[in-house]
Amino acid sequence: MVAMSTSVKSYGQQGDPAARQAQMKQKLMTDLKMTDVQADSVVSISMSYSPQRRAIFQDQSLSQDDKQAKMKVITDQADKRIQPILGDSLFKQYQDWRMKNMQQMRAGRPGNS
Repeated sequence: MVAMSTSVKSYGQQGDPAARQAQMKQKLMTDLKMTDVQADSVVSISMSYSPQRRAIFQDQSLSQDDKQAKMKVITDQADKRIQPILGDSLFKQYQDWRMKNMQQMRAGRPGNS
């Protein structure tokens, strides 16, 4: 979910959560050819984990490794809900897309991990 969190942040440093969700949905539909229902579901599931991701990110008592481990648990939980909606093939494309976006964000923002 780190990637999704990062991707969501990239869309909407300005603007409200609804605008970020709409932008994320459009990107999923454009990049991965998801249906309206699939994109809505992925965005909804992803956003449902935002408070947990934010709390981990802001927890100064955690090391970077601890944060990554906790984020992975959240990502795995979200993926278990997303995979049945997308099916195996599209889910794999989604995972690849998410990794690519995460890498682009890291490359575009030095010192951001």
